Amino acid sequence: MQDSDNKFELLKGDKVLWSVILLISFFSIFPVYSASSNLEYIVNSGTTTSHLIKHTFFVVLGLVIMRFVGVVKYEYIGKLSSILLALTVVLLLLTMVSGQTIDGASASRWLKIPGTPISFQPSSFAYLMLVIYLCRYLTKKIKRQRLPIENIFYVFGPVLLVFGLVAKDNGSTALMILMVSMIVMLVGQLDRKYIFGFVGLSSVVIGIFMFLALKTDLIGNNRVHTWMSRVETFTKKDNQIEDEADKAKNYQIMQAKAAIVHGGIAGMGPGKSALKQMLPQSASDFIFAIIVEEYGFIGATFLIALYLIMIIRIVMIASKMPAFFGSLLVLSLGTMIFVQLAVNIAVAINLIPVTGQPLPLISYGGTSMLVTYIQLGIILNVSSRIQVYDEEGMGKKQSIEEINDIA
Repeated sequence: MQDSDNKFELLKGDKVLWSVILLISFFSIFPVYSASSNLEYIVNSGTTTSHLIKHTFFVVLGLVIMRFVGVVKYEYIGKLSSILLALTVVLLLLTMVSGQTIDGASASRWLKIPGTPISFQPSSFAYLMLVIYLCRYLTKKIKRQRLPIENIFYVFGPVLLVFGLVAKDNGSTALMILMVSMIVMLVGQLDRKYIFGFVGLSSVVIGIFMFLALKTDLIGNNRVHTWMSRVETFTKKDNQIEDEADKAKNYQIMQAKAAIVHGGIAGMGPGKSALKQMLPQSASDFIFAIIVEEYGFIGATFLIALYLIMIIRIVMIASKMPAFFGSLLVLSLGTMIFVQLAVNIAVAINLIPVTGQPLPLISYGGTSMLVTYIQLGIILNVSSRIQVYDEEGMGKKQSIEEINDIA
């Protein structure tokens, strides 16, 4: 009877992680509602009420999807990862030829579903499926020695393919794909010589890509010049920026720093940000600066503490999971969330050049938020299986070997 109750348990999986997710999700409504006034009055897009309804809808939808993912066995998700990865690659190809441009540079990150007003970013799903695929490959029949050509074809090939398709329009995500993939290989115990080979090959591919984008017309409508400009602006000191174009490029980060300073210790109060109207992307990429301005150092510290608890619980789940596939999968998905979190905050406080990475579970927008909920759903799925393995006792070893071989 107890097993039947657990099967239909509403908050299935790690309860602490569930609590943190719910707290961050609920909190996200307030800064998004406040910062969305920028979209209404500056961008002339919708109303604060419509943006609030849309964001709340995605939060609820994300929680529902997260719970649904927690029901499906994560082993099945691993088995389907190669098919889903191939599907997302096709979607990336369709996105590349969509022809969307901004100021002459390609910005075709969004793919519209025919017959609907709904658009999404295939790169986010491709990134997720790639990581799950790598985890499965590195744990499938783990005791068998693989030939070098297998690792090159089945590891390097998919990573560099996804990187190439994403890099043209979204450089920051493409670099994150390479970095997280390397971490997955390292944690997944791939032979170090292959990891070094991957780093070398990736460097060559990046160099060739940059050369073709900057010196030839073979990669048309790319954003490489935009990335280079951002890096150059970032490396200049404020008193060295005299050109009006450079000042315009540095405008975002200057407003973000002003918002953070304006917040002080206790903040201006919810909804009382004075700079949300002047800070572009205040509801998405730079929402952390608005959070600091409205909730101060105290509020920002509390939010970061929640994220740290999330990361700690993820590491604990991975360490307790006896099946290597489940453990590697949790660590890899946790790494994706941590890297995105670190990049977003680092941009807001001017530690790295401006990128377009949202704050997990908080930033306004649909695709990235839903992907994060899927990641957390898989992690909660794995956490709910730990007790099952503990209860199996002596039969656990055979079960683990089977999962590592067929997952």
